[in-house]
Amino acid sequence: MRVPESWYQIIFQVFSFLLGAAIGSFLNVCIYRMPRDLAVNKPKRSFCPNCKTQIKWYHNLPIFSWLWLRGKCAYCDRPISSRYLGVELLTGCLFLAIYYRVDPLLLLPYWILAAMLVVATFIDLEFYIIPNEITWGGVVAGVVLSGIFPVMMKVDSHWKSLAWSVCGAATGYFLLWGVVELGKLAFGRKKLTFPNETKFHVRQIEEQPVLTVGEESMPWIDLFARESDKMILTVEKAVVNGKTIEAKELIFFHDRLEINTEKSSLSMINEVSGFVSKIVIPREAMGFGDVKFIAAIGAFLGWQAVLFTVPIAAVCGSVLGIGSMLIGRREWSAKIPFGPYLAFGAMTWMFAGPELVQWYAGLLAR
Repeated sequence: MRVPESWYQIIFQVFSFLLGAAIGSFLNVCIYRMPRDLAVNKPKRSFCPNCKTQIKWYHNLPIFSWLWLRGKCAYCDRPISSRYLGVELLTGCLFLAIYYRVDPLLLLPYWILAAMLVVATFIDLEFYIIPNEITWGGVVAGVVLSGIFPVMMKVDSHWKSLAWSVCGAATGYFLLWGVVELGKLAFGRKKLTFPNETKFHVRQIEEQPVLTVGEESMPWIDLFARESDKMILTVEKAVVNGKTIEAKELIFFHDRLEINTEKSSLSMINEVSGFVSKIVIPREAMGFGDVKFIAAIGAFLGWQAVLFTVPIAAVCGSVLGIGSMLIGRREWSAKIPFGPYLAFGAMTWMFAGPELVQWYAGLLAR
């Protein structure tokens, strides 16, 4: 008995979605562990983020287990973030959409790219970083895959495809690198000077540090956008966890404090206080992780995609920023990094970029 061709299509569609959901389950591991410097393969089995109990395989089935357990841990009964379900559903839907949309030869590289975009987006949204495993790893993966699948760069030669992939990565890297450098010139650092020494303290509030100077408080998330950002307080002396320390400068990073070249994790510090005469706060238009991220996108999609993705990302960021200000929720845009916009722009190119460019060119030609 011959199986109808439509059945083969249904089988591959179901396979694409289930594969995406399973990959999404692994991506949740990456999203949780990578920014916390935990190995993605140790321990091999997933564990509850609350009670740390390793999860049995039948409690870790993509999508189904979260719904079956009603979004709670089977052991401690505490809630498991709906992000886990969302990432699995999103990745499954993206894999299915890619199956519908692209040349079969592009399935593997585009599925890998989609997974990379999902991981980068959710890590950047929560931690304001994009790990090097994703950015530089994505550049290497894009170049290697382009050499194997010349269709990625729309050429017949493997070597030409590889060269165009390198060109795409370089275009993305140097384009946003220029934006970062111009941003430093335009924004630089914000300096606050106090004629009379003003009392300050940094305290842990709900597991997040908060800086208070005089009567004004500033959450840590508003002060540090990237790992490399540092805030410098000029003081005469400071009190750290009740101990007086002689120092002229306190150098804060998002996760640590440096005093006289000695480093201390903020997780081990309950309170820092004293009197401050000057504060230098970092201000940048964009972090360097975004530069490496667009290079990875260029390695997969080529230089044309870079020139499409960056403006689309900028427009989306501007629309959200203006919209949030109009409705009085400016903090929404202030806390969203640029990586998710780049991921959206890249995904738009994958599904409809060339068609949108042709449509826009047709409008200009009228």
